[in-house]
Amino acid sequence: MTRIAVCGATGRSGAAVVEAGRARDDVEIVAGFASTTDETDGLPLRPASEAGTVLDEYDVDAVVDFSTPEATMDVLAGCLDNGVALAVATTGFDEDELTRLREAADEIPVLKATNFSRGIQALLRTVREAVGALDDYDLELLESHHNGKLDAPSGTANTILETVQEERDVEPVYGREGHAPRDDDEIGVFARRAGDIRGEHELLLAGNDEVLSLSHRAEDRGVFAAGALDAAQWLVGREPGWYDFGAVVDDA
Repeated sequence: MTRIAVCGATGRSGAAVVEAGRARDDVEIVAGFASTTDETDGLPLRPASEAGTVLDEYDVDAVVDFSTPEATMDVLAGCLDNGVALAVATTGFDEDELTRLREAADEIPVLKATNFSRGIQALLRTVREAVGALDDYDLELLESHHNGKLDAPSGTANTILETVQEERDVEPVYGREGHAPRDDDEIGVFARRAGDIRGEHELLLAGNDEVLSLSHRAEDRGVFAAGALDAAQWLVGREPGWYDFGAVVDDA
């Protein structure tokens, strides 16, 4: 039984992790970190700044983090103090914060993913193959999320962009306005925020009188919750290091 704490336990995705964890018999959600310190359905909640004490008190094996960069840094400190594995889904880190995460991987296992969907992992591999094969096609990237998402483009969209750039030397153009002729070496990147959209991503490749659309849509946050729990469980007992979700999928 893997004992897990959830950072951002009262947010949309964090609450989905708690719910998914309670439905499984191979993990136990033992504590949560949130801005409120009230219990939620019997789950103890504490501020992320108290992570060191909480992780020790509840004998936590791994932390799943769906929060904010500031909260992640607090929980990271607690994980380092207690030798606890950390699976990070939070996005929007600045360069200094990313450096701190990577340095922490010298001491504990850290897995950072912009998306914990197995379908997205398959999409990324397909993107790499398609962009390499259609090396002169125009590229456009569109993502859509709920109206409460703070960062844009999404972390997943940035991961898709990075995957494209591994195959082609293209520069992102974030939206277009006015007189904006398209260059051959650009990729348009667009973000939409509306309603309760869980997450939609589409890469468009167009040329040679044809259009190829590679897309993924999450129907429920439980997709990400399940993947994050799988990742946290997979991390426990591993050597310190910097891991990605693709390794979890490959090891399934």
